[in-house]
Amino acid sequence: MASRALPLLQLTATLLVALLATCHAGSIAVYWGQNDGEASLEETCASGNYEFVILAFLPKFGKGQTPQLDLASHCDPSSGGCRGQSKDIKMCQSRGVKVLLSIGGGDGSYGLSSPGDARQVALYLWNNYLDGVSSSGPLGNVMLDGIDFDIEQGSANFWNDLATDLKNLGKNGGKTVLLSAAPQCPFPDEWDGGAISTGLFDYVWVQFYNNEECQFSAGRGAFMDAWKKWESVPAGKIFLGLPASKDAAGTGFVPASELTSRVLPLIKGSSKYGGVMLWSKFYDDQTGYSSAIKSDA
Repeated sequence: MASRALPLLQLTATLLVALLATCHAGSIAVYWGQNDGEASLEETCASGNYEFVILAFLPKFGKGQTPQLDLASHCDPSSGGCRGQSKDIKMCQSRGVKVLLSIGGGDGSYGLSSPGDARQVALYLWNNYLDGVSSSGPLGNVMLDGIDFDIEQGSANFWNDLATDLKNLGKNGGKTVLLSAAPQCPFPDEWDGGAISTGLFDYVWVQFYNNEECQFSAGRGAFMDAWKKWESVPAGKIFLGLPASKDAAGTGFVPASELTSRVLPLIKGSSKYGGVMLWSKFYDDQTGYSSAIKSDA
């Protein structure tokens, strides 16, 4: 009996290893900064739930405008009040959390008028948020890990130029500038599509919410069709973007138990699967969504 059981055990172990090899452990990214009452940046990173924290937003820039940061009631950039966030940002980074600045958003006044305009915006972002030299930037003396493109309005032109300029500034400055994008799930994205096609983006967190034709509630077929299209883009990792509560979006909320049992098993086998992006920290504080999915993401 023992001689027959050993090969069976070996076969079982081999199958288990093969199964685990097809599943890719994911990370959790969260947007922070747009809601009163959410946890501080320090508390957010100290939770241990997130590998990426995206500061939202820089909603005004380009076309000759003076760029303007908006972190809601967390701080007032016009008075220099947001420079105090530098301590929390450095604490996050010391814990291995990547901190990115999101430009754009659903509301704001932003856009690019030419390749030259894109270059000026890239230089502004480099000098104020990325190079770690200036202490007079809106967030003080910080060296953020990268820039997130959450472009949801205006023209689709010249975002590829901005991405190229940011990567080149990092290369010339001896620093890796991470680039991420938050397109809508209908493929290709109206605004971010051209930039993503450059192949320069490290992470793409696709918004599978407020888009009834491709979010999970549209059915497995529609959801997987959209996911496979996003897998095809020349980017590093693809994240499943979701609201952290029913109140966080008009449509697209997936209960944590359903996400881990029905949705993630469909996509975790992909080599490009990166994890889950949540909107936002405020809503995650209300529901504990990230804690509920952390071990399965």
